[in-house]
Amino acid sequence: MKDLSILLDDRPGALADMGEALSRAGVSIEGGGAWTTAGGGVAHFLFADGAAARRALEDAGIRVVAENDVLVQRLRQDTPGQLGQLTRRMAEAGVNIEVLYSDHDHQMILVVDDMARGKAVSEAWIRDSGL
Repeated sequence: MKDLSILLDDRPGALADMGEALSRAGVSIEGGGAWTTAGGGVAHFLFADGAAARRALEDAGIRVVAENDVLVQRLRQDTPGQLGQLTRRMAEAGVNIEVLYSDHDHQMILVVDDMARGKAVSEAWIRDSGL
């Protein structure tokens, strides 16, 4: 799985253009979101095939600014405090979370600044929580 960081125009139809470009290429979105900020659109979407998604977007003139590896994590939905506990562990390990969203399978997707340390924290979380 890959997260793509995508710049979109802040105008009606920009997100539709993105979705249509992916559709024409037969690429599905696995999770993510989009926001407007400072006059532009910023999107982070998850793809099973990041390279195919990137090609489809760039061929349509849509700017992809980064392709990121991700950590995929599951939280216990019936236990309050899971997000705080996991992200505290990341912070204590010196890992900065750059992007966080959910995929279509109710898993948390994280883009972090230090994948090796983030992966170690994520694996310990899975082991400790019995997930």
